[in-house]
Amino acid sequence: MMTPLSSSEILRLSAAVIFTLSLLIPTSHALGSGATLAVTDASDTVCGVVAGESTQRIECSRLGSQLVPAVPPNISFSTVSGGATFFCGLRSGNRTLLCWNTITTTNGTFTPKRLYNNDTVLLENLAVGETHVCATVVGAGTVTCWRTSKTFKSPSRSLQFSSISSGSGFSCGILKNSSQVRCWGETVISRVIENGFKNMSMWSIVAGGSHVCGLNSTGFLVCIGDNDNFGQLDVPKNEAWEFGELALGASHGCALRRLNGTGSVVCWGGDGNFTSEVTKGVSFEVIVSGSNFTCGLVTRNLSVLCWGPGWPNNNGSRFELPLPSVLPGPCVQSSCDNCGPYPDSQSLCSDSDSNICKPCWPPIQAPPAATVPSSLPPGPAPRQRSRSRTLTRGLLAFAIVGSVGAVAGICTIVYCLWNGVCFGKKKVHNSVQPTITRGSSTSSGVSNNSRNNSRPLSRTSTIMRQGSRIMRRQRSGTSSTKHPDRAEEFALAELIAATDNFSPENKIGAGSFGVVYRGKLVDGREVAIKRGETGSKLKKFQEKESAFQSELSFLSRLHHKHLVRLVGFCEEKEERLLVYDYMKNGALYDHLHAKNNVEKSSSVLNSWKMRIKIALDASRGIEYLHNYAVPSIIHRDIKSSNILLDANWTARVSDFGLSLMSPEPDRDHRPMKAAGTVGYIDPEYYGLNVITAKSDVYGFGVVLLELLTGKRAIFKNGEDGDTPMSVVDFAVPAILSEELAKILDPRVGPPDANEAEAVELMAKIAMLCVNLEGKDRPTISDIVTNLERALLLCEGSHHHDSNSSGIISIVSD
Repeated sequence: MMTPLSSSEILRLSAAVIFTLSLLIPTSHALGSGATLAVTDASDTVCGVVAGESTQRIECSRLGSQLVPAVPPNISFSTVSGGATFFCGLRSGNRTLLCWNTITTTNGTFTPKRLYNNDTVLLENLAVGETHVCATVVGAGTVTCWRTSKTFKSPSRSLQFSSISSGSGFSCGILKNSSQVRCWGETVISRVIENGFKNMSMWSIVAGGSHVCGLNSTGFLVCIGDNDNFGQLDVPKNEAWEFGELALGASHGCALRRLNGTGSVVCWGGDGNFTSEVTKGVSFEVIVSGSNFTCGLVTRNLSVLCWGPGWPNNNGSRFELPLPSVLPGPCVQSSCDNCGPYPDSQSLCSDSDSNICKPCWPPIQAPPAATVPSSLPPGPAPRQRSRSRTLTRGLLAFAIVGSVGAVAGICTIVYCLWNGVCFGKKKVHNSVQPTITRGSSTSSGVSNNSRNNSRPLSRTSTIMRQGSRIMRRQRSGTSSTKHPDRAEEFALAELIAATDNFSPENKIGAGSFGVVYRGKLVDGREVAIKRGETGSKLKKFQEKESAFQSELSFLSRLHHKHLVRLVGFCEEKEERLLVYDYMKNGALYDHLHAKNNVEKSSSVLNSWKMRIKIALDASRGIEYLHNYAVPSIIHRDIKSSNILLDANWTARVSDFGLSLMSPEPDRDHRPMKAAGTVGYIDPEYYGLNVITAKSDVYGFGVVLLELLTGKRAIFKNGEDGDTPMSVVDFAVPAILSEELAKILDPRVGPPDANEAEAVELMAKIAMLCVNLEGKDRPTISDIVTNLERALLLCEGSHHHDSNSSGIISIVSD
């Protein structure tokens, strides 16, 4: 049996790996870094820098056939990159940036316009997005952008980037000093992507339509952003440094496999419309993508092939363009000492003093010689491209901070194996309303800061089961959840008798893993009994088992007046039941949304003071979970149907089947399943599968808006033809415009003088809670403080704080 490594041995091993990597990974050359092949979606135009001529001119092909000289033939280019309707190119020497529209031609030629010209401040890393252009300054690494809208926000001039890439309305880059990702632009997706990468150390990144992929510092493929149900984030299973060149479209991605030395293409996403069979047996040096097709530079003869559903007259096969041979990389005045030149590069550049330098990559084990095509240079590692067809290499940054990245990668792998959190699919669970299920990645996380990293090592099912057991022990805080503290164990016969054999008349609701029944024990106690759904399918049973154990482990050790109390449990054969105190007045959801609550007199909750009190009670329960439970707990399914009311109308938080423990209250997590209810789930969590305590705050903000408006989290807006609408979109604009009265629940009536200020305060709290980004939301303690003040205002008391109006003590982190 293998003896586990001690912590000191792990540190020594890490140091050895870091030292080895520091010797093997050279610094990238800076000048001349750029793509020599690019595409635009307009007229399906493909342009490339021609090989074997004294002038590195650009030639283009439209619609797969028509050849169009892009610019006068006496101009040499080092880099070309394409947007939606135009190309841009850096002239050799990197002093001048030219762009040309592909919609129209003049005398059969694309007419370029000069965008930039400076003999002293040189440009590199050209990155053309859908409509904008960005590049970095040689040496400084600062970013300049052109053709941007008024709302386009450029990055700070203090940031220095080693590489950048542009997508639809945004750009991202790798910082020189930390190898971390920063994004900018005019769309929300840029913030989502940057938050998704967090502090991950990246080797390279590539932008697509609304997502970004790249290789992290340990060589695994990572994708962050919008999945759009097309699977563009569902990266294939890969090993360290298996992939090199990347090309992203609007909803797909492709990569060149370098681990087996073939330069073959692997694609994913695109709703399954991209297949490797189309390019089987072909080795590529460069690949680039349009919105719905991909083109590649063939290793054998440097010709260009295109394929994909968006290519003209696509019949499921590849199409060879009539372009002359295209350079596999820019020609530079360099001896390529770091990683060596391509074979015959001086001939390709038609200059005895110029070379095409091979990109530098960490070495990989070479495949048998017989499997390597004779035309493929040893150890090829093509450059990264984006949908905007830009070079995106993080080599320089990684060389500077490679040791930090290696430590992060090693520690992350250990963390994943130990916690067992790097496996599983995404699922949005809904115990009352319809559920949303999104396609999940087929790969598992390498880093706890990435959404779709791939497995760093092949793992057996035994390790997965062990990781799962470890995770359950951590979540329960005990060595076993079978016999939790202070929870009775009931016989199944007792609970059958208590519920009259689970009769439909006793059904009172549903929870995270089953149906809830009202029951009466033999000693007279009224209880609520949650019974796991019975079924023969293994997956359903495993999900039921997980939720049962989670709720049992949590509630057996949590005791608070604003949490539903667990009485006991039952485990017999496949039956899993939990027994709780009976909440006489049911769920908050029913009081707000049940059809019979149409008159003001029909519910105790139809007063502003009572609604604020209910909100305060629930917030105190959540505050206990976040700040006083050890370890702290993230509920993950805060909603009005999980806030129950006892006989005294005291609100209690219920249903812990989806909850997670965390070592620190504000630390983010990547759970095995992304869970929540439509309308309440945190958009940041849903998009990135990164959860913090602020995810509960978002759900609670939706509950506050329900209390204010009487609307469901998702409701049909009659004014818009019964179009489904979220209460957030309905209420927040009115709160922002100080038109709160227009959205208040008419069943309660206008607030009186004392209540008006309290209701306004609760509305402002709710608005902050549903901010798109967690860092902009208040903590639950801030919420409790302000709801306490709101309740005092309802009672006519203003002595609680010297400030008589407005929100107090709200601090976003």
